[in-house]
This record gives sequence, structure tokens and C-alpha cells, in this order.
Amino acid sequence: MISMSNQSHYKNRSQHIYRVDKFAVPDAGRPEFLEKVRITHERLRTLPGFIRDVILEQVSETAEFNIVTIVKWENSEAIKQARVQVHKLHKELKFDPKELFTRLGILADFGNYRDTGT
Repeated sequence: MISMSNQSHYKNRSQHIYRVDKFAVPDAGRPEFLEKVRITHERLRTLPGFIRDVILEQVSETAEFNIVTIVKWENSEAIKQARVQVHKLHKELKFDPKELFTRLGILADFGNYRDTGT
């Protein structure tokens, strides 16, 4: 049986949204790509609803995706607002992610996830 305090904890946790972006980045494009990720995450960390982030690079075995970014947000509204701010940042920087991905041969997979509570 779940106690009231555990129910409250689970309810709050289940509202969190995790933005998980996976990238297949060729070695030659790694420095430029990671610099863009760094700049973007610096902005994300200042936004309302941001909880935490992590940028991961695969170090063993070969897989399609070798860089993964995860950002934890308070709720879906926070992630919607973050998306607006990221587009604004990219416009300020005259940065086109699609152009970068095409030029460097980067493949990407984006998704929003919830904690299942299990």
C-alpha cells in the first residue's frame, strides 16, 4: 500500500518531463557540435522549470548514438517555454541546427519522457 506521503512524492515526480536527445556525431564534427550543446545548455540552466541536466558521451562499445543529452523539467509547460527560448537563442546566434546536422553528418533522435515510478 502506498502512503499519502509516497503518493504525493510519486505525483510530483510523475509531472516531471525528461527531454532526451540522442545524437550520432562523427568524430570530425564532435568539437563544433559539443560547443553548440554547451551554449544551449548554459541557457537552459537559467530557465524557469529547469531541474537538472546531463550531457553524456559513450565511452565503450559502438552504437548508433554516441552523445546523449538529458534535461529534467518541472512539467510540460516548462519544456514548452524552453523550446521557445532555445529557438530565440539560435536566432540570436544565427545558428541553424538543421544546417549543422546536414553539414557534419549528425543523426538525431529527440523525445520527451516521464518517470514511470517503478
